[in-house]
Amino acid sequence: MNNYDLVVVGGGPAGMAAALEAKERGVEKIIILERDESLGGILDQCIHTGFGLHYFKEELSGPEYSDRFSKLVEKEKIETKLETMVLNISKSNLVTAVNKADGLMEIQAKAIILAMGCRERPRGALNIAGSRVPGVMTAGTAQKYVNIDGYMTGKKVVILGSGDIGLIMARRMTLEGAQVKMVCELLPYSGGLARNIVQCLDDFGIPLKLSCTVVEVHGKERLEGVTIAKVDRNRKPIKSSFEYVECDNLLLSVGLIPENELSQSLGVEMDPITGGPVVNESRETSQKGVFACGNVLHVHDLVDYVTLESQLAGEGAANHILNLEEEAATISTKGMDGVRYVVPQKINVHCDKDVKLYFRVAQVYEKAKVFVEVDDEIILSKRKAKFTPGEMEDISLKKEIIEQLPVNSELILRLEV
Repeated sequence: MNNYDLVVVGGGPAGMAAALEAKERGVEKIIILERDESLGGILDQCIHTGFGLHYFKEELSGPEYSDRFSKLVEKEKIETKLETMVLNISKSNLVTAVNKADGLMEIQAKAIILAMGCRERPRGALNIAGSRVPGVMTAGTAQKYVNIDGYMTGKKVVILGSGDIGLIMARRMTLEGAQVKMVCELLPYSGGLARNIVQCLDDFGIPLKLSCTVVEVHGKERLEGVTIAKVDRNRKPIKSSFEYVECDNLLLSVGLIPENELSQSLGVEMDPITGGPVVNESRETSQKGVFACGNVLHVHDLVDYVTLESQLAGEGAANHILNLEEEAATISTKGMDGVRYVVPQKINVHCDKDVKLYFRVAQVYEKAKVFVEVDDEIILSKRKAKFTPGEMEDISLKKEIIEQLPVNSELILRLEV
């Protein structure tokens, strides 16, 4: 049995930022458990730039961003165990893990931070007709083949889904000499960042087909083509619009799913919209001493926001370990009328700092206004020229406002056009 103050599950940008923040706040015995062979998570295969603009105020590649944090982890002498799989977390915060060097191990923790990240939604979740021929894969898998392993996955490419990974790979495949014929998006708007649509599609003349999907894949030994179709308001394919497109590579960028098998087996309260745990402003879950941050909590579009949120989890874990937190009554948050979800879902009434509420909208809204209200009383509002589902939004609540809110009340975020 090993005893640690803090166990961080996941050594990506979220886990490293959380561990470093806890260390800075006085927590000494910290260990990061990472299933991959190096720290950094998905950033190591994201060789494009665009990271760090908010946090470091400069443009970095994914490996450069993660390298800055991994060097700090080493400098602060935070212990790490790589190629280590966490199998279970008990109600008493006992972590069971396994690796080749140590075999099966048990670690008793005062606090745990969940930072397992997310995974891509696979083809099996899409019900696309056709045989399971080689050439159909997620955009992230193709990214690893091209950027890490040095293999091209195809010469004629169709991308289904306009998430940021798909948009990035449209540009990457083009730069490597492939012909990216189109990006098809089921919804009437893109799910990616506006800057990625411009830099990855518009700049290279790659068409984005909205309200369009892939209905069938064709081929025997390898993918030979796909049938695409426009969809109606109910997202059902319109038969008269079926069109065959020749290609040898179909990349899927159809959403990310938080990796929460450990969270669910632990029994923490989950949010059905985000797919992650329900947390308070310190990112503590319903399980005392267990915190969550990064894409395991809700899918972020910028790693800079992952870092900032993870520092809140590190601070919260440190306060728990050092017995600095205070029990307080809470209020809950809820999104409605165009706001899909709000994080955090709970706020301590007597919190000692301002609280930033993160939220996503359900569709594209032009010249809309977001209202924050309690008991039908508007306490805050924010107008914006355009709200899109692909970009996470935020609004800050002053601690003075929070302290005046009724205990156990519900704070509602809603949009009005």
